[in-house]
Amino acid sequence: MTTEPARPTTGSDFAELNRRVTRAGLLERRPAHYAVRLSAVSLALVGGWTAFFLVGSSWWTLAVAAFLAVTFAQVALVAHDLAHRQVFRTKRPSEVAGRIAGNLGVGMSYGWWMEKHTRHHNNPNHDDLDPDVAPEVLIWATESARGRRGLKGFIGRHQAGLFFPLLTLLGIDLKVSSVKALIRGDMKHRNLEAALLVVHVAGYLTALLLVLSPVQALAFLVVHQALFGVYLGMTFAPNHKGMPHPDGTEDFLRKQVLTSRNVTGGRLTDAALGGLNYQIEHHLFPAMPTPNLRRAQPIVAAYCAEIGVAYEQTSLLESYRRALRHLHEVGAPLRSRSAVPVRQGR
Repeated sequence: MTTEPARPTTGSDFAELNRRVTRAGLLERRPAHYAVRLSAVSLALVGGWTAFFLVGSSWWTLAVAAFLAVTFAQVALVAHDLAHRQVFRTKRPSEVAGRIAGNLGVGMSYGWWMEKHTRHHNNPNHDDLDPDVAPEVLIWATESARGRRGLKGFIGRHQAGLFFPLLTLLGIDLKVSSVKALIRGDMKHRNLEAALLVVHVAGYLTALLLVLSPVQALAFLVVHQALFGVYLGMTFAPNHKGMPHPDGTEDFLRKQVLTSRNVTGGRLTDAALGGLNYQIEHHLFPAMPTPNLRRAQPIVAAYCAEIGVAYEQTSLLESYRRALRHLHEVGAPLRSRSAVPVRQGR
């Protein structure tokens, strides 16, 4: 299993782009970059938990919870790069480091997430094949609104306004989905994955209950997991939401480019989003190291203009606005059905 799609045929439009990117040396590994990045994220994680124990039973610990929420999201982004083999060339070290970051670090099954993310990369924004747009709590296609009643119907009608509040539950949802995948039993290295998750959850809850009062522990958990979910969700939301949904007839290059959106910004944006702001380049070259995506961007944009393929790029705030507008439009059928006609008096 790999998150890198099969390479298209040599005569495709992608083949020429691949040759240009390869000639520029942008598919080569960047060990120094990842040595610094992994060290910085590891130090932040250790430093955050050290601060937690030093602050002790105090409401100032909520500031530590906010810091650790950001750190957890950065650990998850590192796990993402490991899954794509951007860090190591071979499978074994990528999986070992990925399970340490995912299962042990943030409490998310690396194997479950990798399988899910692979399907997303192979068919981005496809209504039937991309799990990231499958109709669950939120719906991303108008057809998915059919038959929604009760709480699901209410959420569907107001999902644009509820989007960011619902992201507060993402951290918990990752853990619940991981446990469900382990229960199904179709995951490789199931026992190892389960053991690492148990160690994470046990260590996390033990630390909270030993150091904090019950009320403080609950407040820490809520703030930490809620902010972690919001931050992580905000790194992925701009990338495909509100972009076209393919019908399966597109070639590899168009399937990846037309369904993806880049986010403009400087080095701070790159660091905050873990390089996912170069979503088009990432989907075309999943194994490309994150620092090379910025350099690949002008090459890809110029080539798309050359062959007449639309290339979308916008600011971070505008990307959220477009995603929310799409959510609002998709929920329109539910709002129209819930409207009660007013009878006119004679």
